[in-house]
Amino acid sequence: MTTLTIGNRLDDEDVAEQSKHDRHNCITGGHRACQGCGEALGARCVLDVAHRVAGGNIAVVNATGCLEVFSCVYPENSWQVPWLHSLFGNAAAVATGVASAFAISGKKDMRVIAQGGDGSTSDIGLGCLSGMFDRNDDVLYVCYDNQAYMNTGVQRSSATPILARTATTLPTRGYMGNTVGTGKNLPEIAIAHGIPYVATASISNIRDLEEKISKAILRRGSRYVHVHVPCPLGWGYPPSETIRIARMAVECGLFPLFEAENGVVVGSTPVDNPKPVEEYLRTQRRFAHLFGKNASPEAIETIQQIASRNLEKYRLSGELSHE
Repeated sequence: MTTLTIGNRLDDEDVAEQSKHDRHNCITGGHRACQGCGEALGARCVLDVAHRVAGGNIAVVNATGCLEVFSCVYPENSWQVPWLHSLFGNAAAVATGVASAFAISGKKDMRVIAQGGDGSTSDIGLGCLSGMFDRNDDVLYVCYDNQAYMNTGVQRSSATPILARTATTLPTRGYMGNTVGTGKNLPEIAIAHGIPYVATASISNIRDLEEKISKAILRRGSRYVHVHVPCPLGWGYPPSETIRIARMAVECGLFPLFEAENGVVVGSTPVDNPKPVEEYLRTQRRFAHLFGKNASPEAIETIQQIASRNLEKYRLSGELSHE
């Protein structure tokens, strides 16, 4: 059915995949994601556009975690593509095996996508992922980063922001939350391997996310896309605020959007008039201890310095930036 909504007045190349009436619903209704789940939206956007660009020739390997748990409850699941559940830490290795099987059987058009959360990617599965990068295996790995182990009770992961409250980093007297100086930068680790393509993306900018997945799915060798997906339950905000909070993370510089090819950053999304990180932090209960009667301007300034370094490091208003 054709309507007069804005999406139907745009040329096909200008319409986001999620606005197309004939898109393939790779993850359909009936799953048990929380209201406002950023990961569910991220997976839908990633796989729907990958399915179209690859002509339907995709297979998905899913690490254990929120995405697997809420989408696949025995004896039913919500997946409308070939989908395989791996262990928490071996999605990259399993996907490598799937890609090799397709290659040996002559199915050269197939594209394999491995996906997992930040826990399975940056912690439990980092060894398998690094091995995949080292061998340049023909897999696109997508990390949905909600910055903690949300499925098991909001415990800290190595992607948890400093000074954030989680079940294992509860602020107490003399302790302000997740320790400053900890954590890993997975996109930078991927870039250091020199693989063909690395990108960061956010569910607040679906067109940018779709463009990067469209580019990544058609390349060969190891590719890595790191998607920022806020979590209402773990971060402590109303479910209706997911997109706004994701956008604020980009606009203050805490989650820079960029692309890298063969170990070199080649482009970034500019940030006009960066917002102070305080505006972003105040939206979430996981940072509530930094405000109020025990306010810590020094702690907030430490986070601001991280955002400012990102703005400079990725030249978000400089010569590498692109619209």
